[in-house]
Amino acid sequence: MSISKLRREYHLNICRQIISLHKDGNKEYLNFADKASIASQAIARGIINQIGFTPVQTTLSGQTAGGLFELITRNFLENSFSLLHHLRPGKWFYSTKSSISDFDQYGHLESIGKIVENNSELASALGTDYIITPDIVIARHPVPDKEINRNQIIVSSTDSFPRLTPFRKDNLENPLPILHASISCKWTLRSDRGQNARTEALNLIRNRKGRLPHIVSVTAEPLPTRISSLALGTGDLYCVYHFALPELIKAIEEIKNEDQLDMLMILINGRRLRDISDLPFDLAI
Repeated sequence: MSISKLRREYHLNICRQIISLHKDGNKEYLNFADKASIASQAIARGIINQIGFTPVQTTLSGQTAGGLFELITRNFLENSFSLLHHLRPGKWFYSTKSSISDFDQYGHLESIGKIVENNSELASALGTDYIITPDIVIARHPVPDKEINRNQIIVSSTDSFPRLTPFRKDNLENPLPILHASISCKWTLRSDRGQNARTEALNLIRNRKGRLPHIVSVTAEPLPTRISSLALGTGDLYCVYHFALPELIKAIEEIKNEDQLDMLMILINGRRLRDISDLPFDLAI
């Protein structure tokens, strides 16, 4: 199946399982639009019209919508990234709500956490929020010598090297998967909601012992000015991905909102915002 078809399936799953109409008095609005913003409502409707979906009224909560968004996005990434196996081979692991201490670069945090938990002075000095649980993780399992030597003898159990790389499964008694990507899912962005994604990113950067994973965010937020609160700047998040970027562009062009369009172009041209279909390819880098 092509990326285009998987993207279409991704949109339909989101529309059928998450997107709905909410009612406020006599006013109806889509549940990923801000009911207090005319622009947000218009852009959201434009996106859904292009996808070709007619939403119905439900009482789906924001928390439920966010959880479904994570799961559907995880499934899309597993299916799409698997298509690139010939470009990025390996035994991959996909999960929602896995602690970073489950992975090689951050396994040491579990021991630290146990020590801090029983010592109030250390807890006050070091804090207790460095063992984070990303919305979606992608990890690669270490490779056994048999696979490394599939085409020719590269390593041997009698050799004294290489003995420290976590890529080689036989180097460790209890090998952990190597964290390849940490993905934050934000169904919508309101006020400072995006800042916890930056906090998580800084945690991943500062506390690692090994390779830094891809650190990205996926959102369905209709307003580029709100996306900018998460996407602008560099050094923490690699990039933000919109679940329907071409549809977002067209929706804003149709309502002729120059302020939102200007910000959108700044984010795209500045390489801070991409479409969800770009993400599996970026993960192959």
